[in-house]
Amino acid sequence: MRIYEILHSGGPVIWPLLLCSFVVVTIIIERLLFWTQIERKRNHKLLDRVLHLAESGDWPKIKKKTQGCADHVLRILNVGILHRDYDMAKAMEAEAQDMVKKMSRFMTVLDTMITVAPLLGIFGTVLGIISSFEMLDASGIADPKLVTGGIAQALITTAAGLAISITTVFPYNYFKSRIEDSIHVMEKYTTSLEVVYQKQQSRTDNEASS
Repeated sequence: MRIYEILHSGGPVIWPLLLCSFVVVTIIIERLLFWTQIERKRNHKLLDRVLHLAESGDWPKIKKKTQGCADHVLRILNVGILHRDYDMAKAMEAEAQDMVKKMSRFMTVLDTMITVAPLLGIFGTVLGIISSFEMLDASGIADPKLVTGGIAQALITTAAGLAISITTVFPYNYFKSRIEDSIHVMEKYTTSLEVVYQKQQSRTDNEASS
Protein backbone atom coordinates (compact mmCIF):
# COMPACT_ATOMS: atom_id res chain seq x y z
CA MET A 1 0.00 0.00 0.00
CA ARG A 2 1.38 3.39 -0.99
CA ILE A 3 1.79 6.29 1.43
CA TYR A 4 -0.95 8.28 -0.31
CA GLU A 5 -3.34 5.33 -0.05
CA ILE A 6 -2.53 4.94 3.65
CA LEU A 7 -3.21 8.62 4.31
CA HIS A 8 -6.42 8.47 2.33
CA SER A 9 -7.60 5.26 4.01
CA GLY A 10 -6.75 6.43 7.52
CA GLY A 11 -9.43 9.07 7.54
CA PRO A 12 -9.22 12.47 9.23
CA VAL A 13 -7.44 11.13 12.35
CA ILE A 14 -4.38 10.12 10.30
CA TRP A 15 -3.42 13.80 9.94
CA PRO A 16 -3.06 14.48 13.71
CA LEU A 17 -1.06 11.26 13.89
CA LEU A 18 1.17 12.50 11.09
CA LEU A 19 1.68 15.73 13.02
CA CYS A 20 2.54 13.73 16.15
CA SER A 21 5.16 11.74 14.24
CA PHE A 22 6.67 14.97 12.87
CA VAL A 23 6.86 16.47 16.36
CA VAL A 24 8.46 13.31 17.77
CA VAL A 25 11.11 13.09 15.04
CA THR A 26 11.94 16.79 15.39
CA ILE A 27 12.35 16.56 19.17
CA ILE A 28 14.45 13.39 18.97
CA ILE A 29 16.85 15.00 16.48
CA GLU A 30 17.08 18.18 18.59
CA ARG A 31 17.76 16.23 21.79
CA LEU A 32 20.38 14.04 20.10
CA LEU A 33 22.21 17.15 18.93
CA PHE A 34 21.91 18.66 22.42
CA TRP A 35 23.43 15.61 24.14
CA THR A 36 26.15 15.32 21.49
CA GLN A 37 27.20 18.91 22.26
CA ILE A 38 27.10 18.22 26.00
CA GLU A 39 29.41 15.22 25.55
CA ARG A 40 31.83 17.16 23.36
CA LYS A 41 32.15 19.91 25.97
CA ARG A 42 32.93 17.54 28.84
CA ASN A 43 36.40 17.84 30.40
CA HIS A 44 36.88 15.18 33.09
CA LYS A 45 40.59 15.89 33.60
CA LEU A 46 39.98 19.58 34.23
CA LEU A 47 37.23 18.76 36.73
CA ASP A 48 39.63 16.68 38.81
CA ARG A 49 42.27 19.39 38.44
CA VAL A 50 39.84 22.01 39.77
CA LEU A 51 39.11 19.93 42.86
CA HIS A 52 42.84 19.48 43.43
CA LEU A 53 43.47 23.23 43.18
CA ALA A 54 40.51 23.91 45.48
CA GLU A 55 42.24 21.90 48.22
CA SER A 56 45.00 24.49 48.30
CA GLY A 57 42.59 27.40 47.89
CA ASP A 58 44.19 28.56 44.65
CA TRP A 59 41.03 30.26 43.36
CA PRO A 60 42.73 32.62 40.85
CA LYS A 61 44.41 29.65 39.17
CA ILE A 62 41.10 27.81 38.98
CA LYS A 63 39.54 30.84 37.28
CA LYS A 64 42.42 30.97 34.80
CA LYS A 65 42.29 27.23 34.09
CA THR A 66 38.53 27.13 33.51
CA GLN A 67 38.28 30.34 31.48
CA GLY A 68 36.44 29.66 28.23
CA CYS A 69 35.55 26.07 29.20
CA ALA A 70 32.00 25.10 28.18
CA ASP A 71 31.65 22.05 30.45
CA HIS A 72 28.35 22.49 32.33
CA VAL A 73 29.71 20.82 35.48
CA LEU A 74 32.68 23.19 35.56
CA ARG A 75 30.31 26.11 35.09
CA ILE A 76 28.35 24.97 38.15
CA LEU A 77 31.55 24.62 40.19
CA ASN A 78 32.67 28.09 39.09
CA VAL A 79 29.39 29.58 40.28
CA GLY A 80 29.92 27.92 43.65
CA ILE A 81 33.51 29.19 43.87
CA LEU A 82 32.39 32.69 42.91
CA HIS A 83 29.86 32.67 45.79
CA ARG A 84 32.04 30.72 48.25
CA ASP A 85 32.01 33.53 50.82
CA TYR A 86 28.19 33.61 50.84
CA ASP A 87 26.46 30.30 50.16
CA MET A 88 28.34 27.96 47.85
CA ALA A 89 25.80 25.13 48.07
CA LYS A 90 22.74 27.20 47.16
CA ALA A 91 24.55 28.95 44.33
CA MET A 92 25.54 25.63 42.77
CA GLU A 93 22.09 24.17 43.36
CA ALA A 94 20.43 27.06 41.52
CA GLU A 95 22.81 26.71 38.56
CA ALA A 96 22.35 22.95 38.49
CA GLN A 97 18.56 23.34 38.44
CA ASP A 98 18.83 25.60 35.40
CA MET A 99 20.96 22.97 33.66
CA VAL A 100 18.52 20.15 34.52
CA LYS A 101 15.71 22.28 33.09
CA LYS A 102 17.60 22.57 29.80
CA MET A 103 18.26 18.82 29.79
CA SER A 104 14.57 18.07 30.43
CA ARG A 105 13.36 20.31 27.62
CA PHE A 106 10.62 18.68 25.48
CA MET A 107 10.61 15.53 27.63
CA THR A 108 7.02 16.25 28.66
CA VAL A 109 6.05 16.48 24.99
CA LEU A 110 7.60 13.07 24.24
CA ASP A 111 5.86 11.58 27.27
CA THR A 112 2.55 13.04 26.06
CA MET A 113 3.05 11.62 22.56
CA ILE A 114 3.63 8.14 23.97
CA THR A 115 0.17 8.31 25.57
CA VAL A 116 -1.77 10.35 23.02
CA ALA A 117 -0.71 8.61 19.78
CA PRO A 118 -2.30 5.20 20.59
CA LEU A 119 -5.44 6.92 21.85
CA LEU A 120 -5.72 8.87 18.62
CA GLY A 121 -5.23 5.62 16.72
CA ILE A 122 -8.04 3.91 18.62
CA PHE A 123 -10.25 6.96 18.12
CA GLY A 124 -9.66 6.75 14.36
CA THR A 125 -10.47 3.06 14.38
CA VAL A 126 -13.71 3.63 16.26
CA LEU A 127 -14.73 6.29 13.74
CA GLY A 128 -13.88 3.87 10.91
CA ILE A 129 -15.95 1.07 12.43
CA ILE A 130 -18.90 3.44 12.91
CA SER A 131 -18.60 4.41 9.26
CA SER A 132 -18.46 0.73 8.24
CA PHE A 133 -21.64 -0.09 10.15
CA GLU A 134 -23.35 2.89 8.57
CA MET A 135 -22.49 1.42 5.15
CA LEU A 136 -23.78 -1.96 6.33
CA ASP A 137 -27.03 -0.36 7.42
CA ALA A 138 -27.37 1.35 4.05
CA SER A 139 -26.47 -1.60 1.81
CA GLY A 140 -27.42 -4.53 4.04
CA ILE A 141 -25.27 -7.61 3.48
CA ALA A 142 -25.32 -7.37 -0.29
CA ASP A 143 -21.63 -6.47 -0.35
CA PRO A 144 -19.90 -7.43 2.94
CA LYS A 145 -16.52 -6.50 1.43
CA LEU A 146 -17.47 -2.86 1.86
CA VAL A 147 -17.73 -3.40 5.62
CA THR A 148 -14.64 -5.59 6.07
CA GLY A 149 -12.63 -3.29 3.86
CA GLY A 150 -13.72 -0.29 5.89
CA ILE A 151 -12.74 -1.97 9.16
CA ALA A 152 -9.35 -2.95 7.74
CA GLN A 153 -8.77 0.62 6.68
CA ALA A 154 -9.88 1.90 10.08
CA LEU A 155 -7.23 -0.25 11.79
CA ILE A 156 -4.54 1.74 9.97
CA THR A 157 -4.85 4.53 12.54
CA THR A 158 -4.39 2.12 15.45
CA ALA A 159 -1.28 0.70 13.80
CA ALA A 160 0.05 4.20 13.16
CA GLY A 161 -0.62 5.30 16.74
CA LEU A 162 1.08 2.25 18.21
CA ALA A 163 4.04 2.67 15.86
CA ILE A 164 4.54 6.28 16.98
CA SER A 165 4.24 5.35 20.66
CA ILE A 166 6.60 2.38 20.47
CA THR A 167 9.28 4.25 18.53
CA THR A 168 9.08 7.16 20.99
CA VAL A 169 9.50 5.04 24.13
CA PHE A 170 13.11 4.05 23.39
CA PRO A 171 14.58 7.55 22.83
CA TYR A 172 12.46 8.89 25.72
CA ASN A 173 13.95 6.36 28.14
CA TYR A 174 17.43 7.00 26.73
CA PHE A 175 17.16 10.76 27.27
CA LYS A 176 15.72 10.18 30.72
CA SER A 177 18.67 7.99 31.68
CA ARG A 178 21.08 10.63 30.37
CA ILE A 179 19.42 13.24 32.58
CA GLU A 180 19.65 10.98 35.64
CA ASP A 181 23.32 10.24 34.95
CA SER A 182 24.08 13.94 34.52
CA ILE A 183 22.34 14.80 37.79
CA HIS A 184 24.44 12.16 39.53
CA VAL A 185 27.66 13.61 38.09
CA MET A 186 26.68 17.16 39.07
CA GLU A 187 25.84 16.06 42.61
CA LYS A 188 29.11 14.15 42.85
CA TYR A 189 31.34 17.08 41.89
CA THR A 190 29.39 19.78 43.74
CA THR A 191 29.46 17.71 46.94
CA SER A 192 33.18 17.07 46.45
CA LEU A 193 33.83 20.80 46.04
CA GLU A 194 31.85 21.59 49.19
CA VAL A 195 33.82 19.02 51.19
CA VAL A 196 37.15 20.25 49.82
CA TYR A 197 36.23 23.86 50.55
CA GLN A 198 35.18 23.04 54.11
CA LYS A 199 38.46 21.22 54.69
CA GLN A 200 40.40 24.12 53.23
CA GLN A 201 38.52 26.58 55.43
CA SER A 202 39.09 24.47 58.55
CA ARG A 203 42.77 24.24 57.76
CA THR A 204 42.99 28.00 57.26
CA ASP A 205 41.16 28.67 60.55
CA ASN A 206 43.49 26.31 62.43
CA GLU A 207 46.55 27.99 60.98
CA ALA A 208 45.18 31.40 61.92
CA SER A 209 44.43 30.38 65.50
CA SER A 210 47.81 28.71 66.09
